Amino acid sequence: GESKPLIQNVFTLKGCLPIVGAQVVSSGREEDMLMKWRLFLETCDPDIITGYNVQNFDIPYLLDRAETLAKNDYKLRGFRQWGKVRNSPAKMKETTFQSAAYGKRANVETTIDGRVIFDMLPYMQRNHKLSSYTLNSVCAEYLGQQKEDVHHSIISDLQNGSDEDRHRLATYCLKDALLPQRLMDKLSVLVNYIEMARVTGVPMSYLITRGQQIKVFSMILRKCRKESLLVPTLKKSGISGPGDGYEGATVLDPIKNYYQVPIATLDFASLYPSIMQAYNLCYSTLVSPSEEKNLEPALFKKSDNGHSFVHSHVKKGILPTILQELLTARKQAKKDMKNAPTEFERAVQNGRQLALKISANSVYGFTGATVGQLPCVPIASSVTSYGRELLEKTKEFVESKFTVANGYKCDAQVVYGDTDSVMVKFGTETVADTFPLAIEAADQCSKIFPKPILLEFEKVYYPYLLMNKKRYAGLMWTQVDKHDKMDAKGLETVRRDNCQLVRDVIQTSLHKILIEQDVNGAIAFVKQQISDLLQNKMDISQLVITKSLNKGAEYALGLGGKKEDYKVRQAHVELAARMKKRDAGSAPQMGDRVPYVIVTGAKGAANYEKGEDPIYVLDHNIPIDAKWYLSNQLSKPLTRIYEPIIENVEKNLLQGEHTRKIFIPTPTARKGSLAMFAVKKATCLGCKVPIESNKGFLCKFCLPREGEIYLEKLAVLREAESRYSKLWADAQRIHGTIHSDIMCTGDGCSCQFYRRKKVQADMKLALDIVNKFGR
Repeated sequence: GESKPLIQNVFTLKGCLPIVGAQVVSSGREEDMLMKWRLFLETCDPDIITGYNVQNFDIPYLLDRAETLAKNDYKLRGFRQWGKVRNSPAKMKETTFQSAAYGKRANVETTIDGRVIFDMLPYMQRNHKLSSYTLNSVCAEYLGQQKEDVHHSIISDLQNGSDEDRHRLATYCLKDALLPQRLMDKLSVLVNYIEMARVTGVPMSYLITRGQQIKVFSMILRKCRKESLLVPTLKKSGISGPGDGYEGATVLDPIKNYYQVPIATLDFASLYPSIMQAYNLCYSTLVSPSEEKNLEPALFKKSDNGHSFVHSHVKKGILPTILQELLTARKQAKKDMKNAPTEFERAVQNGRQLALKISANSVYGFTGATVGQLPCVPIASSVTSYGRELLEKTKEFVESKFTVANGYKCDAQVVYGDTDSVMVKFGTETVADTFPLAIEAADQCSKIFPKPILLEFEKVYYPYLLMNKKRYAGLMWTQVDKHDKMDAKGLETVRRDNCQLVRDVIQTSLHKILIEQDVNGAIAFVKQQISDLLQNKMDISQLVITKSLNKGAEYALGLGGKKEDYKVRQAHVELAARMKKRDAGSAPQMGDRVPYVIVTGAKGAANYEKGEDPIYVLDHNIPIDAKWYLSNQLSKPLTRIYEPIIENVEKNLLQGEHTRKIFIPTPTARKGSLAMFAVKKATCLGCKVPIESNKGFLCKFCLPREGEIYLEKLAVLREAESRYSKLWADAQRIHGTIHSDIMCTGDGCSCQFYRRKKVQADMKLALDIVNKFGR
């Protein structure tokens, strides 16, 4: 709970310069270093071991390395004794985690008796949607600080170097250990997970390594034990059949438009848990078709999809009881959070109410998971059936109640509805006029639904840009006097397969449209960006795309693998193979993220052939394929946003005056091309007219102005040096290094790596020109 670490130490092999605020423990032998670290672990006796990707890399590496060295040093055979139980070594096993929400991932799971390994990387991947999950990117987003990144390819060189080199590596490792702990504190991870473990009754390690189902199953087991009920053990098939699915939630067709009037959002509070309580949906209340004949119709209710459940006065279900207890406890936790005397107690109660909310919302998914521990499609399909019914009833009630005929100023219109919310246009001009109508609509509508189903008014969007199903953006108001934030759903702002240019253009467009309410300014901005792109004025860092080398890339890189795993050739994989041929030592490895840009290629060249390393592009002055970026990156997102605002987006935004001036690079001399027969002539540095290369660098008309031209070129060099100096100072501040070089690969780093490379190239070109004078 302390704001600063109690102990900071680093164990090094060979000597290392002292580090301020940390203890350096040096060893001459690797075996001694490992055993000193194990002794430190035993002395500290921690309950939780954290880090970033420690489960899949750091811990397995330590254990495997010690096992290898133990063949020659019997003392290391006790290195695995990491736990609190004597003679119980740490155990590793390979596992596969798979779920509909998170996909399939292969992991290494290490069990240490008495200690919990909390890896922050899978936590961030599960709980936060980000464009990059490198530690640097995550910490820049949530902590506003970064570490000086050291690429794995140079770690060996630093270790085998001088004491100063190892000092740099040790400083990097200390920051690498501190940042995940800072991240854990900032996001209240530990508090939230402890409360989740208490609410659901599962070990904390289950929350990290397993999915949602085990939590709900644990709650069911706990409740059924109190009720003296048995829970069947079903065999998981692992495969869902064609008839196992069911119809999901309703999405009302959107009325696409740019609404410059307030749009009220009415949300159902905990819709699916409320439905399960209101209609008593449970395993124990399900009525089979054969049992319906023996029951009076008043004792049960049949949903639209044909499944029947008895009413709660006949038999209260286990699931509704669990949900009622969870939601009641959540209300109490929120109340306690408001009255908490300290910040820590407030964080604990907030973690508790979040755990209760997530647990309640997981119950529906548990019943609908056809490949699960206790699937029951009749329950899940009945929940979505009642949800569709409630959404249609809400639309019908609002549009029939709030009309001019009933004394209101305008006829209300539901412009969109999605699962548990409806967006209503009441025809009002201001946010202040919309609030009373929205509150009234929510209250009146709630009265027609069975308890505890409740429709709430939470926010107003003004203005509101509705593009399509699941795609909208608006300025969100929860108070009359000031907007809260710009809220966007389903837009390309965090996807990593888009370059930074797309994210910036989308973000700025929405800012101008929604916050500044300047549509013409937004259109002018987009046109200027497209013009800069086509004229090769765009900074290359804006155009970089990054993708990982995953399964399938092994075959292309000549590392084995199967040909069928790499059926579709990809630009980043083909680039990695080319980089391996150029320099195998610095080429990307399996699992690395490969940054690339799309460059112009030969006529008819496929896209996968046009991916190139950004540094190689800068060094060799290779032109970017601007038309590809316009058609494959910008076109669709811009069309989605501007389609409700302007007619014919293709003609009025993606074509026109701003696209007529295009940068066309000088053709390179490829074998068989006409460029092979062209002779490049020197040009005058003053007026650019062709001159003979053996007659200097200025034409006879510019020669009298040599001193003036020299000063102009010198000013260009000074300006480039000034730009580089500022970028370098910013990078030093970001990486926290003053007296040594910055080691950065550019991926997910805010130090403007590629921009520095470009300015370096500009400086070199300007210096070469200046050096021509005085020869």
